[in-house]
Amino acid sequence: MIPTLEWTDQGVRFLDQTKLPLEETYVLATSYQDVATVIRDMIVRGAPAIGVSAAMGMALGIQNSPSTTVAALSKDVDEMAKVLAATRPTAVNLFWAIERIRVLYYQLVDKQPANLSEAEKIERIREEVRAEALRMYDEDIEACKTMGRFGAELLPKEGTVLTHCNAGALATCGYGTALGVIRAAVEAGHKINVLADETRPYLQGARLTAWELLHDGIQTSVLCDNMSGALMRKGRIQAVIVGSDRIAANGDVANKIGTYSVSVLAKEHGIPFYVAAPWSTVDMATKHGDDIPIEERSAYEVTHSNGKQMTPDGCGIENPAFDVTPAKYVTAIITERGVLYPPYDESMRAMEAAVKAEANGVPA
Repeated sequence: MIPTLEWTDQGVRFLDQTKLPLEETYVLATSYQDVATVIRDMIVRGAPAIGVSAAMGMALGIQNSPSTTVAALSKDVDEMAKVLAATRPTAVNLFWAIERIRVLYYQLVDKQPANLSEAEKIERIREEVRAEALRMYDEDIEACKTMGRFGAELLPKEGTVLTHCNAGALATCGYGTALGVIRAAVEAGHKINVLADETRPYLQGARLTAWELLHDGIQTSVLCDNMSGALMRKGRIQAVIVGSDRIAANGDVANKIGTYSVSVLAKEHGIPFYVAAPWSTVDMATKHGDDIPIEERSAYEVTHSNGKQMTPDGCGIENPAFDVTPAKYVTAIITERGVLYPPYDESMRAMEAAVKAEANGVPA
């Protein structure tokens, strides 16, 4: 699989996605501040990958902290969480992962035997936090493969599937969410062609989706973002599948800017519109899409392309990184725990209850 990120003895190693598809280079983060920069600058991107990156950033910070007492280390941990949480506001996986590590840390603090020295306590905490971050990495890959198997059954046995942005191995720890479903369908014998929206202004579709699907031998064509409606009208597209950075409790979906437009076109043409995302992307505390924070990125991403200025000086620039697709346009939401169907406020509450029961040791 494509090595999006990995823990090493020197630090966390990231495939630099800003350099793809022309250069396959890597960045080594040796501090939690480095990890924060990697996330903010989109060297790593995609909600699941961002979450695990943050978890590894927390583990790296705890490992490298010069604090000699647990009390001092706890202050460091709170600062690490604050710095990493400030990187990108929309992807809920970021906050889920930080909180998972932070909660574990304080549980470990409470469990340390009183007869141990401060140095011994800190070393035990470091080992267990690092193990948890690596466990989250493995869980993400397994979740992607499981949702791939669930979602493959929904895709046509033969036909063309449109996707927007990049929700593949590059957006996760491996295999992918939306592209994981496509991969699983191809592995099951479906004859699928992929149309990848270029996804302006950052071109995740043109640069990343096309690169990784071609890497896997899956037939892929790139189209400009304004072409999909015309192709739908001609009957060229049989399904749409995208990822997500946050899903509200009512089924509203935040994804890369332009997704909403694709969903409306799909609805108009009677084409199923699927969303693939791990359960950690579902934010039951956010009741509907209007409450999802939308990241605003630098105007430079719009004004310049490959370092060349494309717009006149002085013009205003809008650059929201995400938009919200209302639940009414979503045919199904594919997770590693199963496929959710409308009405989403009911199906997601039922799945939330099942998750909580499982966490409490109650059989599903």
